[in-house]
This record gives sequence, C-alpha cells and structure tokens, in this order.
Amino acid sequence: MNKKTKSPTGAGGSPCLCQGAGPALTELLRRLAPTGEARRHFETARLELLKGLRAVIDARIERCSKPKARGQAIKIE
Repeated sequence: MNKKTKSPTGAGGSPCLCQGAGPALTELLRRLAPTGEARRHFETARLELLKGLRAVIDARIERCSKPKARGQAIKIE
C-alpha cells in the first residue's frame, strides 16, 4: 500500500507512473476534441488523405510492374 493514499501500488510494488494524471489528461483531451461538424470534416479529410496515398502507391506499383524496355537486336554484318 502507498502511505500517502492508502491504496495498493502498481505492479511490482512501485507506484503508478502517471501519478494520478490519467483522469486529468483524459478530461483535457475530451475538452480539446472537436465536436459535430468539425469532427466530420476531419474524418473526411483523413479519408481523402488515405485515398491520395492509395493512388500514389497504386501508381508506383503500376510503374514497377511494367516490363522494362529492352534494347533492339541489331544485325552485325
């Protein structure tokens, strides 16, 4: 048990690394998170970014999949 809080300590007998900041950070992130229309806008933007990355990757795969052009055979007399 921790002497200050009279609660059990974390695994291995040491106190929790967050020192109780977890709930405060969760609340802060909840307050900072966009809501409503802004959230939908960010979700749409994320999807568009992923689609753009997919297009870049598809183009690169297509370019790498094409057979390399070989030189012409020239008849030597």
